[in-house]
This record gives sequence, C-alpha cells and structure tokens, in this order.
Amino acid sequence: MSSPGDREPGSRQFALAIALLVVVIAAGTAGYVAIEGWSAWDAFYMTVISVTTVGYREVHDLSRAGQVFTAGLLITGVGAVFYTITLLAAGIIDSRVHPRVQEKRRTRMIDRLTDHFILCGAGRIGLIIADEFRRQHVPFVVIDRDPDAVHAVVERGDLAVEADASREGILERLRIDTARGLIAALGSDAENVYTIMTARGLRPDLFIIARADSDDGKQNMMRAGADRVISPYQIGAVQMAQTALRPAVVDFVELATSSEHLELTMEQVDIGAGSELSARTIVESNLRQRFGVIVVGIRRGDGQMEFNPPPDAVMQAGDQLVVLGRPEQLKGLESAAS
Repeated sequence: MSSPGDREPGSRQFALAIALLVVVIAAGTAGYVAIEGWSAWDAFYMTVISVTTVGYREVHDLSRAGQVFTAGLLITGVGAVFYTITLLAAGIIDSRVHPRVQEKRRTRMIDRLTDHFILCGAGRIGLIIADEFRRQHVPFVVIDRDPDAVHAVVERGDLAVEADASREGILERLRIDTARGLIAALGSDAENVYTIMTARGLRPDLFIIARADSDDGKQNMMRAGADRVISPYQIGAVQMAQTALRPAVVDFVELATSSEHLELTMEQVDIGAGSELSARTIVESNLRQRFGVIVVGIRRGDGQMEFNPPPDAVMQAGDQLVVLGRPEQLKGLESAAS
C-alpha cells in the first residue's frame, strides 16, 4: 500500500495538467475575442472544438491572424488534452491495480522472512516495539485484527497482516517455523494467552514474550508457555521509583540500552561451540584489551546469571556474555565468540 508521500507527486501532476488545460481554453477564448472580435461563447466553442479535435468547421470564417492563432492553439491544446487524459487513465488504473501489486509484494516479502519477530498487536505498546525493531534493523511482521491499526502500520512502511493472531494458519503464513521469536502485545490478557498457546503448539522451541495487565494474566501466560511476561504498568512504576531515588543510575542504564545512543551499547554475545573464547577465562581472553568491552555479567547455559564476574571466570560454549561497549567493538567480539 502506498504512503501519502508516494501519492502526492501524481496528484500534483494531475492538478497541473487540469490547470494547464484551463489556461489553454481561457487563452484560446480570449484570443478569438481579441483577434476575430467574436462573442465570448463563439470564442469558447471554437476553442473547445479545436483542442478536442472533433473536426467541426469554423464557427466563423477566420482571418490570416486567426488561422495562425488556431494552429498554435491546436499544437498546445491537443497536447494539454492528451496529457490530462493520460494522467486520468493512469490514476484509474493505479487505483485498481496498485493495491493488488502492493498486496502481492507484501506476500512475497512475508514468504521470504527468516529469523524475524512476529509482533502480535498494533496498539501503543506494539508500535513502540516496532519503532525499536526498525531502528535496530530487526526484521518483523505485525498482526492485528483492527484494520485501521494494520493500515497505520503499513503506512509507516512495515509489514502487517489483518488477522487473528491465535489462528494456527495465520502464524504458519507468517513463517513461525523460521521466526526468531513472538511478542504477544494484544489488547487483553485472554487474547495473549490464546496466542501463546497456539504459538507454543506450533513451535515448542520458540522464544515468546508476552504483555500482561494483571498478576493473574501473568501467571496464565507463563502456564501457556511464555518465556518472559512483562507488565508495562509494573515496569513503569519501578522506573519512576528508581528515577526518583537513583536518577544517575537510570540515566546510565537508558544510555547503555537505548538504540538512539549509538556511542555506547549493552549487548548479549553468545559463546559458540568451538569458539576461541570457549573454556577460557576473561583475563586469558584479554576482552578489555582486544575489544575494549566491559563484561557486566555471564548468563550460564543452565540459566544462572553471574553479575560482575571475576577475571578468572571461565567462559563456556552456550554461555551468554552481557557486555558494554561501542558497536564496532561488539562486532569484533561477536566474531570471536561465534
């Protein structure tokens, strides 16, 4: 679906063509009145039959000056008429064909999705998540039952589908088999629970994050198979309390975790099997000297988290390093860890 910015150039061209046609007719009418001394109606009628090339005879006999004027009017007027008709026909064809072309294009893009996130819900939370994914160039597709919400997402240039996120066929269509994860951010806890159950049935190993509005909803989502359940209200309240008590700490965390601050990033790095970092300590690997990063923590393969690990902490395949550094430094570390 084209955005308003895509449609504006064509609209301006069509308006310009109409204005040009009006100017030609007005100039032709005024010219016959001035040159031949005809009435305004006769001059207007002569101008119309000339620019439309209908082939009628002249309204009155023309002088030599009138013939020269008519020749010029035919050249400019016929061009203006055909230009206007061409734009009008192109607009009609585009209004009928373009949506179908865009729909086929979106279908092809969805069919090629891999290592992406399925974002269920295009409300305020969903749009914020979509903005963050877009800034970090993470592939994703949005699904929502509200046609206006889906239209708004498409207008932003993102992939979106109007459908029920809890239907197996829809999730299969959105390539859940190749997805990196699913985020259930629908409007109610019940909708999120049904979506989680469907997704977990299709992909037992899929990473699923859910939004909960209540404690009961959080428990139900965990039972349904969500890996993480987040309450925006709880997080917002804790954030406000922490900001009141430790504003400098909150500013630092926001700086380290926000994609808007590209000079410093906190990232997780997976230690792969056969990596040069596997079975080595932090000090032996010279992570600070080689890559300029700070190891904030290590998430072990069994899920245990070690904060501020000592220099002699051994990294193993399957561990995840939580590190702080510049984007270019993190790329080097990711390459060594893979």
